[in-house]
Amino acid sequence: MSSRQRLRAWIAAPVLALFAAILGWGFARAPAFGDFHGAYGDLLNRIAVPQRHTSNVVTAIVFDYRGFDTMGEEFILFASVVGVVLLLRAVREPATGQDDPVASDAIRLFGIIMVAVILVFGLWLAAFGLVTPGGGFQGGVAIAGGIVLVFLASGYRAWRTFGRERLLDPFEGLGAASYAAVGLAALIAGAPFLHNLLGLGVAGTLRSGGSMTLLNWAVAVEVAAANLVLYTEFLESYLVPHLPRR
Repeated sequence: MSSRQRLRAWIAAPVLALFAAILGWGFARAPAFGDFHGAYGDLLNRIAVPQRHTSNVVTAIVFDYRGFDTMGEEFILFASVVGVVLLLRAVREPATGQDDPVASDAIRLFGIIMVAVILVFGLWLAAFGLVTPGGGFQGGVAIAGGIVLVFLASGYRAWRTFGRERLLDPFEGLGAASYAAVGLAALIAGAPFLHNLLGLGVAGTLRSGGSMTLLNWAVAVEVAAANLVLYTEFLESYLVPHLPRR
C-alpha cells in the first residue's frame, strides 16, 4: 500500500465510524416493524378510491396527491444518469469486434424465453399500476432487466441491438419531458399544475386514473431507458474491453 493510500485509509476510518454510529443511532430509535400511527396513511386509504378512482392508493399518492414530488424524483434519476454518461462516455474507447457468444443452446433458449417473460411482466406491472401493486417505476426496472437479459443469454453482439446510446438517450429524455408536459398541459388549460384533465375513469379498470395513466407510462419509459443507459455505460466501460475479439 502506497503512502497516499494509507493516508486515505486513515482519513476514511473516522468518517466511516461516524457514519456507522449515526446509522446505528437511527436504527435504534426507529419504531418497531409494523408500528404505524400516522393519520396521513389512514386518511388516504379512506378517500383515495372515491376521490381518484385508483384502487392502488400508493399510485394515487405518487402521481396525484404528491405528483410534483414524483416529478422531482424522476428528474433526479435523469440528472444522475446524465452524470454517469458524462463521466464514462468521454473516457472509454469504442468497442471494435468484441463478442462473447453463449455456447450453450440450453442457456440461450432458456434466456430468450425469460426475456419475453420478464418483458411481459414489466409491461403488466406498469399497465396495472393504478389497479394493483406496481406502477411505472417498478415496471420500468423490470423492462430494463428483461432487455439486459439478452446480453446474458445471447452475448454482446445481440445486446448491441438494444444497448445503443442513439436509441436509448432519446427515450430517457422523452420520458422525463412527458411528465412535465402533462403538468404544463394542465396549466395551459387554466388548471393547477398536474391537474387531472382526462377525468377519473372507472375504478378497478385500466381506464381508471385519467391523467395519472399518462404520468405512469412517462415514468415507466424514463426509468426503463435510464436503467438501460446505466447498464450500457458500465458494460461498455468495464466489461466489453476485456471480451475476446472476433
